[in-house]
This record gives sequence, structure tokens and C-alpha cells, in this order.
Amino acid sequence: PPCPGFPVTPSLPCRGRPCERVMAASKPVEAAGSGGGGGSGLSRWQLALVLGAPIILGAGALYLWGRRTARRGDKGANERKTPEGRASPGPCGSGQPDGPGHEEMSPLDRAQAAKNKGNKYFKAGKYEQAIQCYTEAISLCPPEKNLDLSTFYQNRAAAYEQLQKWTEVAQDCTKAVELNPKYVKALFRRAKAHEKLDNKKECLEDVTAVCILEAFQNQQSMLLADKVLKLLGKEKAKEKYKNREPLMPSPQFIKSYFSSFTDDIISQPLLKGEKSDEDKDKEGEASEVKENCGYLRAKQYMEEENYDKIISESTKEIEAKGKYMAEALLLRATFYLLIGNANAAKPDLDQVISMEDANVKLRANALIKRGSMYMQQQQPVMSTQDFNMAADIDPQNADVYHHRGQLKILLDQIEEAVEDFDECIRLRPDSALAQAQKCFALYRQAYTGNNPLPVQVAMKGFEDVIKKFPKCAEGYALYAQALTDQQQFGKADEMYDKCIDLEPDNATTYVHKGLLQLQWKQDLDKGLELISKAIEIDNKCDFAYETMGTIEVQRGNLDKAIEMFNKAINLAKSEMEMAHLYSLCDAAYAQTEVAKKYGLKPPTL
Repeated sequence: PPCPGFPVTPSLPCRGRPCERVMAASKPVEAAGSGGGGGSGLSRWQLALVLGAPIILGAGALYLWGRRTARRGDKGANERKTPEGRASPGPCGSGQPDGPGHEEMSPLDRAQAAKNKGNKYFKAGKYEQAIQCYTEAISLCPPEKNLDLSTFYQNRAAAYEQLQKWTEVAQDCTKAVELNPKYVKALFRRAKAHEKLDNKKECLEDVTAVCILEAFQNQQSMLLADKVLKLLGKEKAKEKYKNREPLMPSPQFIKSYFSSFTDDIISQPLLKGEKSDEDKDKEGEASEVKENCGYLRAKQYMEEENYDKIISESTKEIEAKGKYMAEALLLRATFYLLIGNANAAKPDLDQVISMEDANVKLRANALIKRGSMYMQQQQPVMSTQDFNMAADIDPQNADVYHHRGQLKILLDQIEEAVEDFDECIRLRPDSALAQAQKCFALYRQAYTGNNPLPVQVAMKGFEDVIKKFPKCAEGYALYAQALTDQQQFGKADEMYDKCIDLEPDNATTYVHKGLLQLQWKQDLDKGLELISKAIEIDNKCDFAYETMGTIEVQRGNLDKAIEMFNKAINLAKSEMEMAHLYSLCDAAYAQTEVAKKYGLKPPTL
């Protein structure tokens, strides 16, 4: 299964290892027509828990339960479009059928006759007449006949639906549901009416009830749930993200982020490349310069992991138009990205890119980061343009090909991705990361193509990489994901152990290892223990909170799940990520409301 969570683009802040989060994407981003957020969106949104099967996927739509797998198809979709009961000839009139013996008919029989005549009008497209007949059926029906009466209301709602009278649809469906609380047709029709009336919360609750009642077998219901969850998530995230307090990630996260660059001047040790050879022995002079230079003070704070002061010190350098203004702009932009403030980062990146007299590696690095920012904002065309420009101005920069290769994987351009990784490796033969990612790209291509021989070749490639680079944690991590795909769980577990030995403070690895325990051994306690360990290591690991919330949904602990999702929301590093998390949270909340109203709960672990 694909890696859970929301993996952001390579050189933007993400959960855990930047490369691993991206390489774990199971499906590509749409390359054409999706710029500016207009496409179907990043399929990396898709969350697939290793436990059982994800019932409904999309931008966070989450109804996970038991071990059932939803069948494909659209069972019952056509049945919902028409009223219930047979159609009878004859006018509606007084509800009396033609022919002898009608005087002996019971009130219920007369109501059924009126309904059947209404059905005839409905099928003929005469909806006003149908409504008259259904209204007569309602008035004739004995009040104790709940199921029959609910059918009449539901049929009248169907006729109102054809006339796009959404308020009347919702009202009649409400009557039908009051009489028959588990009436799927009425619940679904009311959900659609609420959608038209822009009552998203009510729509979600109704369609959630429908999904549970139908055992998640109907694509039509699930697609509506997914659609509403996306809309709710985006709506809530837009408001929340606008007013959020910037939050600095954990030191481990920041160091992991910078480790994905090798030609990034701003992440190099203090003063390296920043004073001439003849100045290197003048430590006193260097100290004096540092005292008066906001950028160099910011670099000192970086070494001390005092990250909260970096933006303010960089700003001093920029306002003074100092010697290191370009470096300070790039450093400030990078930390704006790290705290999730892309709007503030972009002007700084734009300025560095436009500084033709600046160090070309600074400009290339700014293009990589802006390109990755565009990718996170679902603008792959602009992202590709920035990466291509970076390659044009600095063709010997290995970082450009490394990160562009990851972009190409997300765009499902595997051959081009491999070419970029090869170029990165040519420029930096010791780049273990690029070699591991190349293997993963080839593996993913073979795996999705269901071709056993290339899969074996790619798996052999992983073995070669970890043998050649035994201290590359990312190599073991990517290999572990491939092994999990192949259901070689024991060996995958060993690879995660290697990761933990090399990077004991990487919370993400513990989450992956925890998920593996669930898939492999169905060991819920061990899985949750490892994910709790991840939170203990890094209490800002939103991936851990999100994953724990997802598991709690499956366990039926919806209140706990909502608590975990809310913690992840407060740590989200982008508006898109926050929207995804709100979708998860809203899905769980809708299930709590459905449980209260109708006593409906999905099967749990």
C-alpha cells in the first residue's frame, strides 16, 4: 500500500525524510491541465492504511472499517432515481381506482392506488401531477402505517427533485426518515438536496449514514461523501490557515530537510565559502564581522539549532542591504517555507532568482524551492518551468536533477525521472539518495505495470544500494516500502530497524514500522506503541498524529480520532495539508453524529 499521509514535494518541508515521503506516492499528479489548482488534484492526497482496506479514498474522505473491501460498481444508483411502487393507469382524482369493487378498498389500498398513479405520471415526466397523487396518498394513508407513509413522502421528494425544488425535497425526505430512520433512498436524496442547498455538514451526515447502511458498496454514495469532504476541508483550511500561528518544526525535521541539498550555500557550516582564503586566519576580524552582520548571526543560530531567531536576523541583513543580502533573502524564504508561510517566502525567492549578479547556486536553489512550492500548490507546469530554468543556469548542480527527478515521479514521467537521477549520480557518484530513489522509481514503474521481472531487477538494485551505502537510512526506508508491497514483511521490518539504528530520532520511521506491525501481524498494541514512540521523539510529528487518528477510526474510538486529527491540523505545514486533515476529522465527526442519531456504526477492529 502507498505510504499514508500527505507527502509534499521534495524540497518543501514534509513529514520525516523529504525524499521518502515523495517516493512513497502511489499515483502520479496530473501533468496537464492541473496548473493553478484546476485539475483533479494531487493523488498523493490518497490515504491508504495498511489495515484492511481503505473504503473511500480521495482528499481525505475516510470511512475505514474492519477488513472488508468495497466492491467496485454502482449498485442501486438507478434505483434511487425513480419512485417506489408500480405505475397504474388512470387519473389521480380521488385516489379511487377504476373498475368494480373499489368501494370495498381499505384506506391503505386507496393510498397505494394514488401512489401508483403518481408513479405513472412520474415516468411520463408529469411531475406536478405526480406530486398531487403522492400528496393524496399521504392524506389517505393511515398514520400508523409508517413504512408505507415514508414511501409516499420519499416518492413525492423524488418528484420535487425533478423540479429542482430542493427545500421541498429535504422536507419530504426528513418526514420519510422520521418514519423509517434507515431509509437509504430518503437519506441519499436528502443528502443531494442538502448539497444543492449548500448545507455541507447535513449533507455529509446523511451520506455517511447511507455509506454505512450500504456497507460501503455503492460508488455513488462514496463519491458524494468524498466531494463534500473535499469542499468542507478546503473551506475550513482556508479560514484556519489564514489565521494560524506560525510554528517552527522540530530540529530533527529541519536537519532532515536541509540534508536533501548538497549545493545549498545557506546550509553549509558558518563562514564556509563566505570569506576569502586570506581572511580565514583572521578569526578576530571574522568575529567582528559576525557581530555586525545579521546573516552571519543567523548562520550561527542555525549551528546552535536556535531556529526561532533566524528570520529576524536575516531580515536585519536584508533591511541593511548588507553584503549577504541574497543569502539572507534565501535563508529567510527557506524558513518561511519551513513554518508554512509560502506567501511570505515567494517574494524573497522571486528577488533572489532575479538577481543576475548573485551566486548562481543561490539562484538555482531558490528556483528549486519555488518550483517545489508550486508543486505543493498543484501548479506542475510552473513547477517544471522553475526546475528547467535551474538546470539551464546551473547545469552542474546535482540538487537540480535530484529534486527534479522526484518531481518527474509525481508527474508519472518515470523515464525522465531516471535520467535526472542518473545525471545527479554522474555529478555526485557518492549520492546514495539519488541511487536509492532511482531504484524506487524503477520499482514503482514495474510494480504498477504488474511486471515480475523488472520488479526483481529493482529489488536487486536496492540490495546493491544498501550494500554500497550501508549508512544511508533513506535507502533502507525505500527498500522497506518496496518489500512491504511485495508482502515480505519480515525483511521490511529488518530494514526499518536499520533505519532506526542509523537515525534513532526520526519519528517517521517509527510510524512506518508501527503500520507494518498492523499489516503483518495485526498487532494493534505494538503498532500503537511504535506510533506513540514517534510522538514521544517528536511531538510536532503531524504524520504520527494523523496515522494514530486513522487507526482510532478503525477501532471505533471516534472521539480519540478527532482529538488526534485536530492535533495534526494545528501542526499542518500547508493549506492543502490542513484541508486533507480537516477532511479526515470531518469524516470521523460525521460518524459520531450518525451514531447518535441512528445508532449506526461501521464494523470496527
